[in-house]
Amino acid sequence: MMLLSVCGCKKFLVEELKSELAPTNTYTSTYGFEVGSAGLYALTRSEYNTYGEGGAFIHNGACPYEALQAGTDIADVINSDASLLPFANLTLASSDRFVGTYWNWAYSLISSANLMLVYAEKNTNWDIPSDKARFQADARFFRAYAYRYLVYLYGDVPYVETILYDFKLNFTRTPKAEVLGHIIDDLKFATENLPANPDQVKDGKLTKWAAYHLLSEMYLLNKDYEPAAQAALAVINSGYYSLMKTRFGASKDKAGDVFSDLFVENNQNRTKNANKESIWVLQFEFNTVGGGTNSDDWTRRAWIPNYSSITGFVLADTLGGRGLAQLTPMKWWVGTTGTNATGNVPGIFETADIRNSNYNIKRNWYYNNPGETSLYGKKANITEQTWFSTKTLFPAITKFFYGRAENLSLTGSYKDRMKFRLAETYLLLAEAYLGQGNPSKAAEAVNEVRKRAGASQINASQMTMDFLLDERIRELVGEETRRFTLIRTGKLVDRVKLYNAAIKDKIMDFHNLWPIPQGIIDANREAPFPQNPGYGK
Repeated sequence: MMLLSVCGCKKFLVEELKSELAPTNTYTSTYGFEVGSAGLYALTRSEYNTYGEGGAFIHNGACPYEALQAGTDIADVINSDASLLPFANLTLASSDRFVGTYWNWAYSLISSANLMLVYAEKNTNWDIPSDKARFQADARFFRAYAYRYLVYLYGDVPYVETILYDFKLNFTRTPKAEVLGHIIDDLKFATENLPANPDQVKDGKLTKWAAYHLLSEMYLLNKDYEPAAQAALAVINSGYYSLMKTRFGASKDKAGDVFSDLFVENNQNRTKNANKESIWVLQFEFNTVGGGTNSDDWTRRAWIPNYSSITGFVLADTLGGRGLAQLTPMKWWVGTTGTNATGNVPGIFETADIRNSNYNIKRNWYYNNPGETSLYGKKANITEQTWFSTKTLFPAITKFFYGRAENLSLTGSYKDRMKFRLAETYLLLAEAYLGQGNPSKAAEAVNEVRKRAGASQINASQMTMDFLLDERIRELVGEETRRFTLIRTGKLVDRVKLYNAAIKDKIMDFHNLWPIPQGIIDANREAPFPQNPGYGK
């Protein structure tokens, strides 16, 4: 599976070519392990894919990533893709598509990582002796990354750390705490053996600092707050990373601000435009070998209004390209100031906060179709109907804008995606300090992020978990996996009850987990494999 994902070529359907790329033939040199490692990266990126182009593992319906934003405190899912509605409405069943999709994707990544680890022990033909540990670190990072999804979504899951040669029907569920221990061990190994200098690796390749960033999060999930802080500080104090505070990159001389610069196409990697904030960047770049396809990263289509269906509008790259509004931002945090018929909701941003500027949240929309002379250039009003019924116009998060004049109907976003960046590392550090009962140090960490945004500095009395969760919206909305953040902090039920009117009376504690896919339970005929509470047998 891993080797297929590397190439995505129809010729792999020819039997003899499959045998040429069997692990016993491929994992025989450093170059062969480079090929296998590329497969792990490709399979990881496929989380954001939908229709399976280029051999992607996850496909059909909405982008699976959207299911991890639905049913939280940030976005409504209104008349959207049917694959999202069970997650948004809390009618989730063990047979729903993404319940099985994430399980299968994660275990595919795990099995590919385990394959590399087994053959790394067998191989003796390395270019240099340290190659063995480097590729083992790659594999162990991705194995930890996949188990991260599994424990967040399903709780206790089978832990597998080698190749299973025999068909097995008697899996048991490993306790979440034990799986977390394995995740932390894998990431500690990765911090010790991945490259240290991000300027000496190719764009998108892992360094030990990406492992430290994820290790901090996993310590937080395990409620180990002191080592979580130390892991975050390792990144912050490494000397390689800094928050971007001055204009940079492809559009630095155009209208905008430094926060919007982070999300301009081609600005994500440190090598091209000196982005020192990016720690790990998934590579989706347009028209590049190993980059994106038309089905990769549908985040733009999720968050951008379907404005082109309004008379007076035509698709434009400056308006984000083609959006479907599968996720619509909630008023309580985005605010309605500046719109005409939606009421005055202040939102959670201060006036001076650049993350609230029109460069980062587009609130003012103007008709752009020159063929509609009576409307052209006039302001289009955001109303209750355009926001919550037709989903054609609402305040839009511009970090996901993407369009290309040669094909404005593109479904995918051919733009590299920052998976980990330093601003989040500071917010993980703040979370660790809160866990230690030190709101003063937590406020210091949050203030580093707020300084760049031009927001006021906060003090210890203001530094609560709810403030931190709001700050993560201001900085990371749409980038973070919101469901994971709320589960890790123990706030999913509380925040949904407070902010998500559609399901505030439905959500219960058991909704912190998804059901186990029914197909897994049915196939495990030789041992009990209990369903998660609340979802039947």
